[in-house]
Amino acid sequence: MAYETIVGRTKEELEKLGNKATGYIGKHIVGTGEDAHLTTKVFLDLMKPHVILVAGKRGSGKSYSASVILEEFLSLPDQFRQNMAVIVFDPVGIYWSMKFPNETQVQLLNNWQLEPKGFDKIKVYVPEKQREEYEKAEIPVDGTISISLGDLTAEDLILAFNLGRTSEFAVTLEKNFNYLLESQKPFGLDDLIDSIASDAKAKKETKDALTSLLDVLVQWGVIKREGTKISELVKPGEVMVFDFSRLKSQEIRTLVAGLITREVLHQRILSRKEEEVAKITGETLKVKFPVTWLVVEEAHNFIPSDRDVSSSADIKRVAKEGREPGIGLILITQQPNKVHQDVLSQTDVVISFRLTSRDDLQALHSVMQTYIQEELEKYINRLPRNPGAAVILDDNLEKIFTVNIRPRISHHAGGTAGLV
Repeated sequence: MAYETIVGRTKEELEKLGNKATGYIGKHIVGTGEDAHLTTKVFLDLMKPHVILVAGKRGSGKSYSASVILEEFLSLPDQFRQNMAVIVFDPVGIYWSMKFPNETQVQLLNNWQLEPKGFDKIKVYVPEKQREEYEKAEIPVDGTISISLGDLTAEDLILAFNLGRTSEFAVTLEKNFNYLLESQKPFGLDDLIDSIASDAKAKKETKDALTSLLDVLVQWGVIKREGTKISELVKPGEVMVFDFSRLKSQEIRTLVAGLITREVLHQRILSRKEEEVAKITGETLKVKFPVTWLVVEEAHNFIPSDRDVSSSADIKRVAKEGREPGIGLILITQQPNKVHQDVLSQTDVVISFRLTSRDDLQALHSVMQTYIQEELEKYINRLPRNPGAAVILDDNLEKIFTVNIRPRISHHAGGTAGLV
């Protein structure tokens, strides 16, 4: 039985599932240069979680293509879509536009036999103090996001502030944080500042420095005594966009992303156990946290290769362990060599647009080097010189494809892609 190409699905899965729960992401490119033309459709497996890397130079179509995957998720039949959810960490502020149809590329869509469409299942959450800024910019907002200080760890704060692990600053911060944690009462940044200020064993300069750092967190208004419950925000069949674009503090961005990632993994481990019990007993599962995909824009800032930040450990763990409990990961970056190798090594699908840096190309080459018959540079250099042309490396099929990503049906707040 013959099928269209389904990236991310093994031959055995293809025989068993056919094209169920797949997303149409583009068409094969045949030929090079002026002779290049499009042929059969290419689909992406959405039935099971993957670790997907989307890489390319600025403006090459990375975010555009990631949004195509989200469109396909939202277009799945209810029987599949209602078992899944997507969370997007968006520091560039572009995914909100998926609420609106792509009216700017109607002719291009017609050429692909597609129609403009907006999605109401895109839910946008922003930091509470920035909500008014978004609304003034006429960006639709569905709610606000905050995190409880007590849900973090002292290690999270130490990494966020880039404090030496054995420095007096780190020791003082950890001691006072753990003191408040052991009280088993809700506490906020003001309580932590007061505790540090009254620490008789800490030097004045240490207390002053830590107070200044914590005051910065207070000003952004994201970390509170009582925060948002992630388990209540994540809804089956929806894409939740956490828009950090007006939050200038990368430290807080990584704190929020790390905590959300940690909570999603925790909830999915619990749900996975419930699902297995239900299979054994035959009982109907009443409460279930959906299989969740995490989409990380500017991934090199959230899981850098040269240092640990407060989101590093949690994203690494999801990359290594997340597929079994049901968590997928899509990492988007223009600098794949800046993404931690522990995550790159877990990647099973790569969508790469043009890259010129030797280090970036080497990072991709190292992911699937065992079955690349030619240098990856040759595949990329043969791509047509138009946005949307990409190389896809599929570790499940151990194959490489040249593909043109289809045009978006929803509006793109950034650049555009597509082969006319």
